[in-house]
Amino acid sequence: MKIFLRILSYVKPFWKHLGLAVVSIFMFAMMNGLSIYLTIPLLDTLFNQSNSDVIQKVSNPSSTSLLPEWLINSVNSIKQTFQESILSGSIDEVLFKISLLIVLAFILKNIFSYISNYFIAHVEQGIIRNLRDDLFKHILKLPLSFFKNEKSGDIISRFTNDVSILQQSITQVFLNVFQEPLTVLVFFGIAFSISWKLTLFSLLIVPFSIIIIASIGALLRKLSYILQQKLGALVTILHETISGIKIVKAFGKEDYEYSKFKEENQNYFKLIIKLIRIRNISSPSTEIVAVLLGAAILFFGGKLVLVEHELKASEFMGFLFAIFQMMPSLKKMSQLNNKVQESIGAGMRIFEILDTSTSIQNIEKPLSLNSFKSELKFEDVTFSYSDSPEKILNKVSFTAMKGEIIAFVGSSGAGKTTLVDLIPRFFDPTGGKILIDGTDIKEVRIKDLRKYMGIVTQETILFNETVFNNIAYGLTDIPKERVIEVAKIANAHNFIEDMPNGYDTIVGEKGTKISGGQRQRLSIARALLKNPPIMIFDEATSALDNESEVLVQEAIEHLMKERTTFVIAHRLSTIRNADKIIVMDKGKIVQQGKHEELLADETGIYKKLYELQFRSQA
Repeated sequence: MKIFLRILSYVKPFWKHLGLAVVSIFMFAMMNGLSIYLTIPLLDTLFNQSNSDVIQKVSNPSSTSLLPEWLINSVNSIKQTFQESILSGSIDEVLFKISLLIVLAFILKNIFSYISNYFIAHVEQGIIRNLRDDLFKHILKLPLSFFKNEKSGDIISRFTNDVSILQQSITQVFLNVFQEPLTVLVFFGIAFSISWKLTLFSLLIVPFSIIIIASIGALLRKLSYILQQKLGALVTILHETISGIKIVKAFGKEDYEYSKFKEENQNYFKLIIKLIRIRNISSPSTEIVAVLLGAAILFFGGKLVLVEHELKASEFMGFLFAIFQMMPSLKKMSQLNNKVQESIGAGMRIFEILDTSTSIQNIEKPLSLNSFKSELKFEDVTFSYSDSPEKILNKVSFTAMKGEIIAFVGSSGAGKTTLVDLIPRFFDPTGGKILIDGTDIKEVRIKDLRKYMGIVTQETILFNETVFNNIAYGLTDIPKERVIEVAKIANAHNFIEDMPNGYDTIVGEKGTKISGGQRQRLSIARALLKNPPIMIFDEATSALDNESEVLVQEAIEHLMKERTTFVIAHRLSTIRNADKIIVMDKGKIVQQGKHEELLADETGIYKKLYELQFRSQA
């Protein structure tokens, strides 16, 4: 129940709306009860029976000995007033007044129903909105390590399907928690005022219902959690297939992907059928018990009317109306535990993300970074992922002076990308320090640190927005002239102008409507507009053809001017002019120096890599 109470904690900002909803629900229940209670005098009037014996019988304390005297007196007073104001006069007048009251009760009942549903919907949708906001905000704070370990399809499933399950459950829970109990209470009061014997007899249904509800609810919570996991796996397959559709088609694996999806979809189908079967058995089971009880009430109540003469026929009919009006509410309340358990299953998956710690965060009193003055330094930096003992970086030390170009080379898996990812604190070192102007970057406010950095990677990330918005991403009130200026420097202006809507052209998801070289130049234009003093290039030209590489390389050279630049180079020819080339192997720095110095070392890795690359190009 801790999970469910945590879900309900989101109600707090909407307590006013919830209070108005409860008042409206109470009035709805009262009007609903009144509309049914009026059937007793209506039947008496229709059959031309006197109501004086009703007052006499209710005033008799022996028939209501279970009630306190003040309550008996209050009920008698209300009935006396009702008798004198409504049931007095000719039969035509009484029928008119009762009919008018019934119509008025039904009108007010529906008005209060509309008001309560409106306020309940406001609370429910507000909870879901705030939960989505918190979930998305927390996802943005999570470190990159979280996204390396989690499947994107499963994250999306939690954000959409699990929240949707929660929303449906909350709707039913709010209605069942407030509306149905009040309805039951009102009709129970009516039934009790007519005959306490019949009312207590009807309560025999309660223990049977509780046993059924408890056993079914436990199964539902377990199945709901597993079901959402299966749905997450299904969404993951769908997401991966759509993202890699070109590879799927190129390798002719359509049938393989279909069979994989079909199998997972069949597993999901079996599980949801099982869930529906268990969920739906609760209602008929409770109803069967209710019907058996109803038959017993008819027999016992019939004896009170026909044999013992404790009840009038109209009162017994009113009692039956009240009991049968309670049945739908009791039936819905019997499903309350089921909905709670389903919401707990979905809530567990949502709170698993919300409870994931954000390991990359500011210290209690972070320092502001107002400028980059002199150097960025690595001191014995070591790094390994939490789920692996292997060291990706092992005691890496070097210094990058302001304005220098530092290039990293080495075979795949040497730790180059991990190293540059430590600079903007996408990850934190597990040992050693990274200093900026002598200050440990862990002590600097993260937002300030990243403000001074621009990143261009091999996998260019563009959004399904216009060219203008992609270049100006993260910035506000940027004049178009400035965007055009940086696009020209990045060798992007000409192809942008040739696009259907120029700078207002939508580039598609991940920029799929334009070529790789064009995407890369837009990425460089975006970095130029940010104008950071520190730039990071992670194999920014490795996936490009020769013509695109020349254009992108020119743009990169423009971007490098008067900036401290870290470059991971795929083609060694692009880093000949670097101030320092750092050669890495198995997480360690094995060589560093200028191009000519490293090339002169006949036994070094750099010369071997250089010769191997140019031999393959010959």
